[in-house]
Amino acid sequence: MPSPSRSGGPAATPKYQRIAAALRRELDRAARAPGGRLPSERTLAARYQVNRQTIRAALQQLRQDGLVVTGRRGTRPAAPAPAPFPSPPRSSLALVTAPPSLAALLGMRAGERTLVHHRRELGPAGETLQHAVTYLCPELVARTPELAGYRDRTAAGVRDEDLGPLHRWLEESAANARIAETLTMTRTRHPHTTAPAACGLTVRRTLHDGAGRLIALTDLVFPSWDRLTIHRDRAATGFRVTQDH
Repeated sequence: MPSPSRSGGPAATPKYQRIAAALRRELDRAARAPGGRLPSERTLAARYQVNRQTIRAALQQLRQDGLVVTGRRGTRPAAPAPAPFPSPPRSSLALVTAPPSLAALLGMRAGERTLVHHRRELGPAGETLQHAVTYLCPELVARTPELAGYRDRTAAGVRDEDLGPLHRWLEESAANARIAETLTMTRTRHPHTTAPAACGLTVRRTLHDGAGRLIALTDLVFPSWDRLTIHRDRAATGFRVTQDH
């Protein structure tokens, strides 16, 4: 139990802890200097007018906090842990019946199925940051050999591992087609609760050929986000959306 001070209050903070707190403020400066290190134990003992054992206790405190490492050449700031990399995007194909509202836009008959491409971008913890669902016009698929091949293999239950040609086709189509985009902000509040409303953003992109016919429709959903930046300039073929967490 800490002993009381002469004034009757709690005991003063130990010297080594006060020195450790002071050294924390030096770590940023040392980290920015090439080969930056903290002063030697002898120099620190003279600066703070304590014995070297007290300095060693202060440095041990910093080591336990993961802030410094000590080697033969002295004590230096610990290297920051590398930021986790997001998982690579995951893509898949399916042959599905489009919802009636989308079927009408794509010129599909009731109950007709079309090729749908899913692309998810995942965060470091595996959470979904973006989910893009692209519905391809059946007429376009039928007259495009590479797309028809994907459709036939998907219908036969064959899973395509290499979606590179499809991704390249989508990129080239976006570069050459006429693009329209609609941004929709949605807010969901659960009944009988005062919790803050959840808010999500959906970007719907439609691609049209030179004759104005719809060839593909993509719904890009951001299920969770702290801040989104929507940018478009005259030279852009579409909006650029960046997401911060």
